Amino acid sequence: MSSPIGKDFNSSIRNFSIIAHIDHGKTTLTDAFLRLTHTVDDLNLTERIMDSNPIEQERGITIKLAPARMEYVSSKHANQKYILNLIDTPGHVDFGYEVSRSLAACEGVLLVVDATQGIQAQTLSNFEQAKALGLVVIPVMNKIDLPSAEPERVALEIMELCNCDETDIIMVSAKTGQNVETVLDTIIEKVPPPTGSVDNDLRALLVTSHFDTHRGAIALVRVVDGVVKREKLGFTNSSASFQPVEIGIFSPGMVPRAELLAGEVGYVATGLKDTRTLKIGDTLTTFSKREKVIPLPGYKEPMPMVFMEVYPTDPAEFTFLQDAMDKLSLRDAALKFSGTHSQALGSGLRIGFLGILHAEIVIERLQREFNLELIATVPSVTYEVTMQNGDEIIVQTPAEMPDPSLIKEIREPITLVKILAPQEQMSGIINLCRDRRGEFVNSTHVGNRVSIVCTVPLAELITDFHDTLKSLSSGYASMEYEVKEFIPVEAVKITIMLNREPIEPLSFITVRERAEAEGRRVVAKLKDVIPRQMFELPIQATIGGTVVARETVKAFRKDVTAKLYGGDVTRRKKLLSKQAKGKKRMKKFGKVELNQDTFMAVLKR
Repeated sequence: MSSPIGKDFNSSIRNFSIIAHIDHGKTTLTDAFLRLTHTVDDLNLTERIMDSNPIEQERGITIKLAPARMEYVSSKHANQKYILNLIDTPGHVDFGYEVSRSLAACEGVLLVVDATQGIQAQTLSNFEQAKALGLVVIPVMNKIDLPSAEPERVALEIMELCNCDETDIIMVSAKTGQNVETVLDTIIEKVPPPTGSVDNDLRALLVTSHFDTHRGAIALVRVVDGVVKREKLGFTNSSASFQPVEIGIFSPGMVPRAELLAGEVGYVATGLKDTRTLKIGDTLTTFSKREKVIPLPGYKEPMPMVFMEVYPTDPAEFTFLQDAMDKLSLRDAALKFSGTHSQALGSGLRIGFLGILHAEIVIERLQREFNLELIATVPSVTYEVTMQNGDEIIVQTPAEMPDPSLIKEIREPITLVKILAPQEQMSGIINLCRDRRGEFVNSTHVGNRVSIVCTVPLAELITDFHDTLKSLSSGYASMEYEVKEFIPVEAVKITIMLNREPIEPLSFITVRERAEAEGRRVVAKLKDVIPRQMFELPIQATIGGTVVARETVKAFRKDVTAKLYGGDVTRRKKLLSKQAKGKKRMKKFGKVELNQDTFMAVLKR
């Protein structure tokens, strides 16, 4: 079989990824590679070219991984042409599964560390993933041109982490282009070429997917064995089958090709109308042989761990919200949503997210791209509940929590949290973890900092834990977490009642020992943020049928007797009695308008 480069096609391919903490220069280094290899011409070159979403551009973070195929002629290697397939990965913990699949598509990684900040929690986590997969790790220190750079200190941290010599660390400035060519030459030398064969049955790893209006769901694949051709294809973990509309490579735009060979990274336009049929980590193969082919390892279903209810401020816009979510879910297969209804807020959607950052980005996209004004409720986590009759149910929102008398056991998700912080802040951080029902596991020293490992319930982590940690450490601490297990907990549902009516979007689940204090805290905050009405408004926190806390928002009072200028006192009493009857009727039929500040009051401690 002929190839575009020559007979020994596989030996000229290098598949690699870049792993780094947020804002350590991963995307800037990618831009430098694209400039150096002339993959993108000067007319089309812009900063952060791999970040297509405006939110990615503004926040300076990578949300969706993106590939780029670069052809590089190395003067150090007798002017031989090499194909370098870079898969630019997200840096945030919410997209950890996508990171693991992109690493599985590579033979080597660049470990990029900021010369001013040193190793961070996410760097440690991604490094451990890369080592577990047996990938070649090339340490790179970026931003050495900055006046605040501390190359000696950071080099010691990298040497300790990677167990390497100082000469193994490549010092670069992605912004100025210093030593970027050395990085590419080192990739060619140290990263092994792919081992697959074009003669084997087709097996390709589905790394990620996105939606294209004209070509349907686009699958980003790494071909492990065989050849991707225009024939009927399917997946080993899905019943979906299709005839490819188009096959091609990313350079970094989509460039059509006749076929993809073993070792290559590219895309397959499926023509399917829903990306949810394409499951990340699945194995793409020839449809006729999918029962015989051994699937590639590591596949799992992405599980939403954080749930929020989202309502339009104008109930008439609910259909627009539904349409917007349908369009977004075509591009983001990890989103799960269903309809819900609230007496106070009307119709809305209950949405499952991978994490808090994922939730923030989706809600921001709904507001910006679809011009929707939304109210998002307090985030909640998934609980496993065993009923008295032995049934097992999954509870995703407080509204789904059964009556306490029917529950035998509740289990909550526990996370393993890794925090990297200066040594002098260790005691304060451990106290924070214990205050959030966490337990200290161990600590190790990394240079002049300490890596603290704790177990913390996910319910405590998704509120303001990260903000408190940043405040406690003056911004120097970084954290990373993963859900490990579900363990039994004494949890109760606190229902918030306004004017004696339960408002489910304001309800929340907490541990029994803190229930009364949490109930008092929430109703006190709600008293401050809910606007006064023309009638007296009682705010109550209840557990089952027991009221554990109450506050009252006083009514506006009009002086109906101001116009009196004399006469009998019975006239005054008559006017006040008439006003009291009117307020009583208003209290019976009055409706309270809730805004986003109301829900933020429940969220913030």
